[in-house]
Amino acid sequence: MKLLLVEDDAMIGEGLQQAMRAHAVYWAKDAMQAEQAIMQEVFDAILLDIGLPKKNGIEWLTEFRKAGNQTPVIVITARDAIEHRIEGLDAGADDYVLKPFAIEELEARLRAIFRRKEERLTNQIEINGVVLNTANYTLSAGALSHRLSSKAFAIMYHLMSQPGMIFSKSQLEEKLYGWGEEIDSNAVEVHVHHIRKKFGPDIIQTIRGIGYAFPDKKEK
Repeated sequence: MKLLLVEDDAMIGEGLQQAMRAHAVYWAKDAMQAEQAIMQEVFDAILLDIGLPKKNGIEWLTEFRKAGNQTPVIVITARDAIEHRIEGLDAGADDYVLKPFAIEELEARLRAIFRRKEERLTNQIEINGVVLNTANYTLSAGALSHRLSSKAFAIMYHLMSQPGMIFSKSQLEEKLYGWGEEIDSNAVEVHVHHIRKKFGPDIIQTIRGIGYAFPDKKEK
């Protein structure tokens, strides 16, 4: 995978290049270098810091999207206020990672972006023999196949979009309910129970005291 890293912090830039040696990582230290790189190369994804000198990352990203560029962009920043995250996503970011972050999380988010891209073409997510059809909300595993309710589908969609990633109960509740909608305190547990009743207990992992995850490896 060919990645463009736009980051002015030398320690982070050098660290990411070293840690992500499995990919070809081009490091641009400001928006101007990023623009030059894009004119010369085609990148699979862009890792973009917000706090860049001269032209900040949000401004650069807004112009990048207005120019019609659809390359996936993950914003990486220490700005954790909700308004900053909303600003980045509204400007055209595909995902948002807060510093400091684990390389494994960044890699997982990159994989998730490309799975979503593939899903838009195929209308399904398939992992280890489990298939979630996003067109008709059907979940299939082996000989079992059931259509899910909208909230059960939302849980499986977000778990399968990032297998191995742990979602807390509150994070999943945010996916199930709209702004201002009253949240049922045990809704997540109820829907997870119903999914397991249909497909078995191993379809969703419980990480005690933390949350839920879709297993990223097939059980032996």
